[in-house]
Amino acid sequence: MINLSKIEIFKYKSFQSQQVMDINSGITTIVGMNESGKTGILEMMAKTNYFEENERFKFNSTYDYPRKDLKKYQRSEIKAEVISCEFTIGENVINEIAKELGEGVFIHKTFKVTYYYDNSRSVSFLDSNINNHIKFLANKYGLMQEEIEKLDEIKDLEAIKEIIDENSSPKLKELNDYIVNTFLSLDTSWSSKLDYYIYINYLKKNMPKFWYYDEYFSLPSRINLNQLKRGTIEGNETAKALLEVSQIDLDELIQAENFENFIAELEATSIEITDQMFRYWTANTNLDIEFKIDTLTNNEKVLDIRVRNQKHRISLPLNQRSKGFNWFFSFIVWFSKIQNDDNSTYILLLDEPGLNLHASAQKDLLNFIEDLSKNYQVIYTTHSPFLVDSKNLHRVRTVYEGEEGSKISDSIQEKDSNTLFPLQAALGYNIAQNLFVAENNLLVEGPADLIYLNIMSDILIKENRVGLKEEIVVVPIGGLDKIPAFISLMNGNKLNMVAVLDSFNNQKGKQKLDDMIQKKIIQESKIRFFDEFVEGKEKADIEDLFTTGEYLKFFKAAYPQHNIKVGDIVNKKDRIIPQINTLIGQSRFNHYSPSKEALKMNLSTNNFSEGTLSRFENLFITINKLY
Repeated sequence: MINLSKIEIFKYKSFQSQQVMDINSGITTIVGMNESGKTGILEMMAKTNYFEENERFKFNSTYDYPRKDLKKYQRSEIKAEVISCEFTIGENVINEIAKELGEGVFIHKTFKVTYYYDNSRSVSFLDSNINNHIKFLANKYGLMQEEIEKLDEIKDLEAIKEIIDENSSPKLKELNDYIVNTFLSLDTSWSSKLDYYIYINYLKKNMPKFWYYDEYFSLPSRINLNQLKRGTIEGNETAKALLEVSQIDLDELIQAENFENFIAELEATSIEITDQMFRYWTANTNLDIEFKIDTLTNNEKVLDIRVRNQKHRISLPLNQRSKGFNWFFSFIVWFSKIQNDDNSTYILLLDEPGLNLHASAQKDLLNFIEDLSKNYQVIYTTHSPFLVDSKNLHRVRTVYEGEEGSKISDSIQEKDSNTLFPLQAALGYNIAQNLFVAENNLLVEGPADLIYLNIMSDILIKENRVGLKEEIVVVPIGGLDKIPAFISLMNGNKLNMVAVLDSFNNQKGKQKLDDMIQKKIIQESKIRFFDEFVEGKEKADIEDLFTTGEYLKFFKAAYPQHNIKVGDIVNKKDRIIPQINTLIGQSRFNHYSPSKEALKMNLSTNNFSEGTLSRFENLFITINKLY
């Protein structure tokens, strides 16, 4: 097997400078905004070695060369490169070469093919070892030692005939005939005919072909079969594929008067296709494909494709069903063109697959792509977070179009926030799913709350005092405003949720909470506030459960430029955070930074007063009882 491992883009449409992109052996996901150049990458690859003859998938400098440089290029008459593809050669191919030509004749694991705008190509990185091949042949033909010594001095295959004379042994002459017939008779301009032989007989025939799919290939509801034969309708490739996989001859169908046999073949095919499709299409499995063939007044034949809903007992034209269903059905029809071809290797190129699918159906499609990758390399473009596998972000390449054209980078290198959004959303969705693996969840407003609660719980438990129960997971949600959305999203999971919150800054916050309680989003008994556990303060944040001196140690570690002393915090009844804000002249500082410093301090009971330990212990006792 030969796999695509890397591409190098020169100039193509929005790509105005050289770009390199690594290709994974399984799945490669290309993420970017609309018009960023994602489709162009797939087009380029498809045009290098498309699986069937198709003018759409050939390079055309008028359409493909960057427009701003097109006239300059046309005047130059240079032979411009479009793309180079680097391939990795499998051990099975290398072993086949060694079996015929000898060990050490071809030792490279990769080679590169460069494609040009005139649709020609050049191959590099072959460099076969002629001497090793000649030694292999000398041994194979049983030459005498003096003949072997003469062959050792030969630098190319054509030089062998120079050592042939009337005294040469029959074996040497037989070897020379083999070289003449096998290599020297090849019609090529390559400098090394051994390289050319290896390329033609082992590399080229095993190179993967590209199979491309986008919405252009979706099946229409009505197909004029006479126009299909004439090639005058769009989407004709997939319609022809449907007839081919159904083993229907288009000419016979057009000439027929009775269509029952043809409809039976189509229905049998559709059952096979939908059975395969429904392994991944879980949105609605009560659907069947129906076919009808009409004869128009001009005697032309039309194939009518309808989708029947068994549950509601109605049928609709294919294009009036969901676009997602049509995409999936058409995909499998078009895929059938190559599915049973065991003689070639294919790379599947999918442009914005499942764009019209619901989010849950896109996750099904992602599973389908994962299964396809067991037998094919799959490269697809998307801007949907539900088609990005957050567990395999190493597969993702990003494309961004700036002032200097489209740029490709790995996901970890991308800086543009719009381009990164699908990755961030996918990662966020995955994190949200994994956060709620526990039955009992404690909702807090921010990550600082999470850190302080975990630190103090661990310290108390080590001293055989009460901390948070082990089965409780602390979940920072980003503020009071997020509670309704979080609880609504997770209600279906039958989870126990308790919230512990900072005191309200204003009446608006209290009103929001009252509304949540009234709407039964959360029970009033499941909500606690930090001010319940701090004596002498009407309002409190989690930071107020520490003494002033204890918290200032964390704050100073995070912000050493601010020399705030315990005596500067004068109002003992007010919260410490707004007082610090006033002292440093800021409306708000990052509360997470001091908590992050606290994590580094290897804290124990020796670092806290008994009052602080008791406040946190009372908080944990109260929370534990709520589950």
